Amino acid sequence: MFDYPVTLTPEDNGTVLVTFADVPEAITFGADEDEALLNAIDALETGLSFYVEERKPLPTASKPKKGQKTLRPAALESAKLGVYASMTEQGIKKAELARRLGWHMPQVDRLLDLRHASKLDQIEAAAHVLGKQIYIQVA
Repeated sequence: MFDYPVTLTPEDNGTVLVTFADVPEAITFGADEDEALLNAIDALETGLSFYVEERKPLPTASKPKKGQKTLRPAALESAKLGVYASMTEQGIKKAELARRLGWHMPQVDRLLDLRHASKLDQIEAAAHVLGKQIYIQVA
């Protein structure tokens, strides 16, 4: 769902520039490809957090070109983004989610904050009141 194609561009100074066509806010670099890809996950999460903060729909991940790598946010962040995407699709505001969960607004704010280490059971509860489920797969 959140597998975004990543573009790696070697720079003249030996570093590797990382961009995401679908999330133009996510830009980073690394000393080599491995470091660039590691930094790219943080850049992707940061870029997607701007959409959440601005209450905009998340960008849809395009189909990767042949041989192009994709990256996704970490599992916890992906679960939070899934809840946010469901809220956006259903037109549910944070206040309504708080009411459905019996929570205070700061709790919902933390749940949607990609930098906050929310507990999985809280994310599952939010998904449940939105009619969704969280699935975890180890592949």
